Amino acid sequence: MITPDVLTEYIRESLPDAEVTVTDRTGTMNHLKVVIVSNGFEGKNLLDRHRLIYQALDTPMKDGRIHALELTARTKDET
Repeated sequence: MITPDVLTEYIRESLPDAEVTVTDRTGTMNHLKVVIVSNGFEGKNLLDRHRLIYQALDTPMKDGRIHALELTARTKDET
């Protein structure tokens, strides 16, 4: 299990300006829907945006705190 605050901290290590919204999809806090808005995504395609996020969340994904992740990654202009 990972808290929204801890997940946000992991993401902000890579994307300091990120606005992060976390939704627990199953009540277990390991199947998450995450919306990230950051200008760090400027000029990056969807695959590169997701790679950035997965790199930021590598530790909690490997140790099992995150089991499933649904991602939305946008720039501030795309919101």
